[in-house]
Amino acid sequence: MQIALSVAAAFMTFADTQADDKPVLQLDTATKERCLLVLRQGLHSDDFWPSIHAAEGLTLGGYGTEVITFLKPRLNLPLDDQQRCGVARELVRAGDIAQSEIMLNILADADTFGHVHAAESLYKVVQIGDGKALGKAFSQDENSKLKLMAAGAIGRCGDAEAMAFLRSSLESEDMEVLKIAAWILGRIGSSSDIPLLKKQLPRCHDKLIEAYVNHSLAALGDADGLAALSKNLTSTDPAIRTYAATFAGDARAVAVSETLKKMLDDPHADAAYRAAQSLLVLSRVSSDNAGS
Repeated sequence: MQIALSVAAAFMTFADTQADDKPVLQLDTATKERCLLVLRQGLHSDDFWPSIHAAEGLTLGGYGTEVITFLKPRLNLPLDDQQRCGVARELVRAGDIAQSEIMLNILADADTFGHVHAAESLYKVVQIGDGKALGKAFSQDENSKLKLMAAGAIGRCGDAEAMAFLRSSLESEDMEVLKIAAWILGRIGSSSDIPLLKKQLPRCHDKLIEAYVNHSLAALGDADGLAALSKNLTSTDPAIRTYAATFAGDARAVAVSETLKKMLDDPHADAAYRAAQSLLVLSRVSSDNAGS
């Protein structure tokens, strides 16, 4: 295993996927203010994880300083390791890179409670430290989700072995492994992964797993995946709506903006936060930070 790219280079690689020739949504002032209101209300929510998702939306929309001001004091609260990972992750995404040490220390700790969250969070914000803790997590086989998240983190930084593992995981008989691998490859894979992802659809009998695969296809530029994502924005399943709204930004799906605007009033709060996030992302020339 060799981590071939520096973190800075990994950020450049991600930026390349958000090229300036991608479509940009012309978002009117009233809708932009509505998005910000939805996300700011979410940020102050008592529901922990949706509030963290709202923080992500604000950062990706260009309001990272506001997020740091609000979230940094929360590190002094009695949070468990998973929650500490969530707060640290969004602080790093917003620009406070020093907080990556929190996630790295949790991943290296003997207590395994926060390991998966730490690896996932490090993947999301493209931070690997010296690579040792993530390398250890990738090398073990006891916890498949931890291995996949570690592969995503180091694969995003250029490790060919990790990327090969993620691609082979699409063929796993464990549908949860397939789901996670598809989700990661939708963010850090390439158009060459489209045929392998499409190959999995006939065995995706669970609608949520099928949505994960289709949304990743959309993010990689597949027209059929984009059509499925558009349909999923109006699913009766709130989880499917939420993930579709999230990936709409990754897919630069400007064509679904009217549906996203309607979702700002979605009764499922997390779906509304993700719709607001994607509308802001789509109205920017490129994303400044890695997506979730």
